[in-house]
Amino acid sequence: MGKLRIGVLASHNGSNMVAVHEASLAPEAGFVVAVVISNNSSSGALAYAREHDIPTGHLSGRTHPDPADLDDAIRAVLVEHDVDWVVTAGYMRKLGPVVRKEFSGRIINIHPSLLPLHGGHGMYGMRVHEAVLAAGDSVSGPTLHLVDEEYDTGAVLAQREVPVLPEDTADTLAARVLAAEHVLLPQEIARIAAERHQRTSGE
Repeated sequence: MGKLRIGVLASHNGSNMVAVHEASLAPEAGFVVAVVISNNSSSGALAYAREHDIPTGHLSGRTHPDPADLDDAIRAVLVEHDVDWVVTAGYMRKLGPVVRKEFSGRIINIHPSLLPLHGGHGMYGMRVHEAVLAAGDSVSGPTLHLVDEEYDTGAVLAQREVPVLPEDTADTLAARVLAAEHVLLPQEIARIAAERHQRTSGE
């Protein structure tokens, strides 16, 4: 069996996708980025993927106005590229039931707080970091979790704590958490790939 094939969905710059791709280039990496999908045709994620010869897909309400058709289209692209696991990294849309069923237990999302704190519908980006500061939390950090039918309620796979400093603003905290995301996400994908290799090889 070859390397674990990752499909990444991203809406904007795709810095987490870049971190995953760069980690995949290491000789010992057990995974590859098989395709990058974005709902934003001008996203940095798509631009980076094209520059690095990673297959891409722009799938959105513009290309598929019917949500069910969009769901089917995303599934089709992921299946076409033999994706094993799906990663939503800064993807600003909820995945539909067809994709969730096809990849049940194999979709992971990175969220910028220590879930279950500061998660749920509408909690993304700077809203999360502002909520952390408003709550007076002493630590924050990203959470990697499985995706289910609700926002940020899937099983937690891993977290990485970072300190919240007295002088922090939402911007400075966001930068620190994002740096931790860039470590946590590739690390956990590598772990998933290694575990699959062990299972299939009988080690």
